[in-house]
Amino acid sequence: MFPKLRHAAVVAALPMMMASAINADEDVPSYAKAGDLMRLDNGVVIEGADLTSPDGYTTGFRVTAGFSPSQLPRLDFGAELAYRESDEVPTSLNSQHLILDTVSLGGAVLAGVRVGRLGFYAKSGIAGWHGDSVTRENAFPSETGGTTWLQGFGAKLQFDRLISRLEYEEIDAPSLAHLNLATASIHYPF
Repeated sequence: MFPKLRHAAVVAALPMMMASAINADEDVPSYAKAGDLMRLDNGVVIEGADLTSPDGYTTGFRVTAGFSPSQLPRLDFGAELAYRESDEVPTSLNSQHLILDTVSLGGAVLAGVRVGRLGFYAKSGIAGWHGDSVTRENAFPSETGGTTWLQGFGAKLQFDRLISRLEYEEIDAPSLAHLNLATASIHYPF
């Protein structure tokens, strides 16, 4: 196909794709993943999933519960609880390199909006964490920990059963920088 015709085809298809995304009426919350969803009679949606990091340091789980008010059907509200355990993570403390085993437990509130098949959400919360030094040197404390803020945002686009997601999550602690993630995914449940 000639380059000008290819560009014209893409430009002509974009308005149709956007109209399809905006005009659809999906009832899946904006923050919902492609995992198992449980819907209660009162409209609450509960979802759980295992967590693993791409670098292999971290495992854990995440549980999310939320609802969409019947008076405001395009808005989503929820709460999330996440537990993460990381083994032998290289990090730095007081400008010195060290290796930590960390455990964190975080909670966040979520708010989202859906416009047809397109959904946006944000989350904000707090995480408590505890770290044990694997490298035992006198210059480093053997244990460290504290609480810190966590925040994130994401977007979801769904066409029938095909779901694409883009998400960013950040925990505001230098020792937990390995938990800051930007992820993109495409799901097709069958």
